[in-house]
Amino acid sequence: MKAGRSLQEVMMELDRQNRAKKDYIGPAQGMRMRDDGRTFEINHLVSGEQEVFGTTQLFHRQVASALGIPAKYYDMMAAQKPELLAENVNAWFGDKMVSYMVRSMDYGYGRVARALLSERYRRIDNMEIAAAVLPLFAGNDQYEVVSSEVTENRLYLKIVNHRLEMEVKKGDVVQAGVMISNSEVGLGAVSIQPLVYRLVCTNGMVVNSLGERRHHVGRQAKAVEDSFELYSDETMEAEDKAFLLKLKDITKAAIEESRFVQVVDKLKEAAGIPITGAVQDVVQLAAQSFGIVQEEQEGIFKYLIEGGDLSLYGLSNAVTRASQDVESYDRATALEGIGWQMASMEPSLWKELNR
Repeated sequence: MKAGRSLQEVMMELDRQNRAKKDYIGPAQGMRMRDDGRTFEINHLVSGEQEVFGTTQLFHRQVASALGIPAKYYDMMAAQKPELLAENVNAWFGDKMVSYMVRSMDYGYGRVARALLSERYRRIDNMEIAAAVLPLFAGNDQYEVVSSEVTENRLYLKIVNHRLEMEVKKGDVVQAGVMISNSEVGLGAVSIQPLVYRLVCTNGMVVNSLGERRHHVGRQAKAVEDSFELYSDETMEAEDKAFLLKLKDITKAAIEESRFVQVVDKLKEAAGIPITGAVQDVVQLAAQSFGIVQEEQEGIFKYLIEGGDLSLYGLSNAVTRASQDVESYDRATALEGIGWQMASMEPSLWKELNR
């Protein structure tokens, strides 16, 4: 499992971000891209107040999606004719009779727009998630945060229960765990998913088919009068409190024994399904089916051969082992989920890949 940063470092970063971020809401008709194609502004249609931001790649992708501009054309304009990009963006914003939420962060060199979201986007931030779930495991040495990270797009907390373990096969012990993740910028719901931690090589497998998700959709957000800044009313605060209480219950359920047994039974089944085709061909076909790129595929083949377990379980473990070599923590976690998807794939798909 990819290590990420220590929990203390993650919490320090979340605290820093809490002090540096600010959210705005305003009508599309008051939003403009400047001619450089990199600077964005919100203009209050009544007070004349203006906010100016730098931009991220994700923000541009969300602008393109909101306005229906094809990503390839958007990127070409941004690279070759930024003034044409600004003209297109501003024209389409001018026709929209809706409001958007802009989530921003001060990175020390200026305020940056990091997400363009619906006015109904429910702000459930990373610090709220961490503060809700971490006390469930604090002070109990059977639980350990084995990996944690906050990336540009997501928070990850991966927690293992060292006292809840089973053998998949002789000498191959796995322990139960849970992964909690969240995106503040519209890239996914709050997610609580069972986690399998393999002691042989400290691989982590995210059981993404048995998790729970809570989407960032709620009541329409409101802005302070004559300004863009958002505020939280009492009703929204009460909804958030209820949400976080429910989150605690879901987190406890994700790591319970009955669900762990269900997961391990599936892994035992995968361990009994051999690779009968040409190994390199099976790896290549599986990689293509699950969106794995060539460089990752080479690592999977290497670890499959080194592991000596030519079964469906061995293949899934090779994927999770290869995830540790990937630079991006987001991508490494995605590969941990793909490892489970492979182990639990439909027999018809495995037959097609293993021909």
